[in-house]
Amino acid sequence: MTRSTRSASILTTACLLGLLALAPRELASQARAGDVQVVATILNVDAAKHRLRVNALGQPRPVAVASDARILDAEGQPLDGGLQAPELTAGTEVTLTLSQVDGALTVTVLRLGRHVAEQRMARGPTIGLEPLTELGAGERYAGEDGGLYGGGRNAPPAAHLAAAKAATAAIKPLDAKGQPAEDGAIGLISISMSNATMEFSTFKEMADRDPRKSSRVVIVDCAQGGQAMAQWVDPGGSPWLQADRRLAAANISPAQVQVAWIKLANIAPTGDLQGHGRKLYDDTLLVLRNAGRRFPNLRIAYLGSRIFAGYATGGLNPEPYAYEGAFVVRWLIRDQMNGAAGLRHDNGAGPMPLLLWGPYLWSDGTTPRQSDGLIWERSDLAGDGTHPSEGGRRKVANLLLAFFTTDQLAKTWFTAARRQ
Repeated sequence: MTRSTRSASILTTACLLGLLALAPRELASQARAGDVQVVATILNVDAAKHRLRVNALGQPRPVAVASDARILDAEGQPLDGGLQAPELTAGTEVTLTLSQVDGALTVTVLRLGRHVAEQRMARGPTIGLEPLTELGAGERYAGEDGGLYGGGRNAPPAAHLAAAKAATAAIKPLDAKGQPAEDGAIGLISISMSNATMEFSTFKEMADRDPRKSSRVVIVDCAQGGQAMAQWVDPGGSPWLQADRRLAAANISPAQVQVAWIKLANIAPTGDLQGHGRKLYDDTLLVLRNAGRRFPNLRIAYLGSRIFAGYATGGLNPEPYAYEGAFVVRWLIRDQMNGAAGLRHDNGAGPMPLLLWGPYLWSDGTTPRQSDGLIWERSDLAGDGTHPSEGGRRKVANLLLAFFTTDQLAKTWFTAARRQ
């Protein structure tokens, strides 16, 4: 019996983890991207001031209520009396729909009872799952076979490899207008959330000191705290505007951005792989399209999934969601390999970059990965068990640096050997 088979008895369903357990910045960020639902227990209602004091996962918190908020009973019908209804007493469990209203986190719908999907959680220094790189073609996890590229393969098949070689060959120093120039730049950026900016900024520091890196490669960390895939969906949203500012500060134009590292994750996923995975797929597809339009010379997007999250103490992105994100990466690459209309790449400038795996970062906690012995100890994670500690950041940064300096394609443009 493989670890993936045994995992069915290890992955237990926990009680709902309300999003109020998230850091306020990340909760507010999620609400800006659309409505967020949380389960809470009422502590106090101040109907005159349109305010609640609620408790979610033991955290008391005041919350404003919109003047036109819908106050509903358990069946979803208007509750007589609104906020003054006698049912809204201390200890009552409610589901709150939260949105950003005039810059403040505000209740727009209050409904009696619990009406949010469950979140699965697997906790511990090891959770009994096999890294995708070690899951074989004949093994299954949630109906999915193993290998980064499917069928137990950890390298792209011949046709996709040929496309990758063509895309790689097109990467060269460009001037600010996107024209080839010996003194131009190859922009390498990151797109994602807090974990990614922690890791990629450390990678940038290390890579900029490394003599192997070409002087033409300019690394810009565009990943941002609280900005997961759902937050990058809006092409005019704040993450893209911040990315523009960071590129300008690095003296890199959008036309010079040719490679991106994108780490897939969403805030507080719920449900099974098909449920949360399809949302992550759809969000990432839109992010890729946004990037392709914004950066006309974007040739390659190296995709990645999260590090081990068995130590997570909250619902931000625990296991098995961190593990399962890798299958979403594979779905996107697979669909591009199969010629899906929304993912087609024409081996040159266009709306969709070629999709490849970057370094695979997951291992089963303290169980060493067979290929390289990678482990994730408690000390590699910060207090919440989700974000990397300083040591965890360096671990990911080392994996990124090793990838870009040794991968047969990436090294041709990243290292000084191809300096223009």
